[in-house]
Amino acid sequence: MSDELDTRYLETLLGYNTRRAALTIISRFMERMAAYDLRPVDFSVLSLIGHNPGITSRQLCSALNILPPNLVGLLKDIEKRQLISRSPHPTDGRAMGLSLTAKGAALMQEAEATALDSDLSAAAALSPSEIKTLTRLLQKIYLAPT
Repeated sequence: MSDELDTRYLETLLGYNTRRAALTIISRFMERMAAYDLRPVDFSVLSLIGHNPGITSRQLCSALNILPPNLVGLLKDIEKRQLISRSPHPTDGRAMGLSLTAKGAALMQEAEATALDSDLSAAAALSPSEIKTLTRLLQKIYLAPT
């Protein structure tokens, strides 16, 4: 019996291929984000806050499909690191707006450059056009109305 496994059927499945690619990309991303002490969810939250100053917790939960109780602890940890600040939301008196501090903005400038480099190195076998097409096709799956 050969040590080589027949994976031909699995390789016809979108879920199998997507998962294998995601594991490769995420593992590389996590290695590189360790320098900033950021997990993928921390990075996503900070990126959204940085690109949307004043964003609310509710908006973060909705955008990232995070349950509110899970976001509370995450925000507390990020706030302890002095990466974000809270201020009254300009239009919703019950909500607090979240913004990056100067320290958070500096960290995210570096982390986002590292994330882009990580993605490009994970996709080194693809041309820029193929990367753009793959991104567009993946978005058609997860942004499609249900």
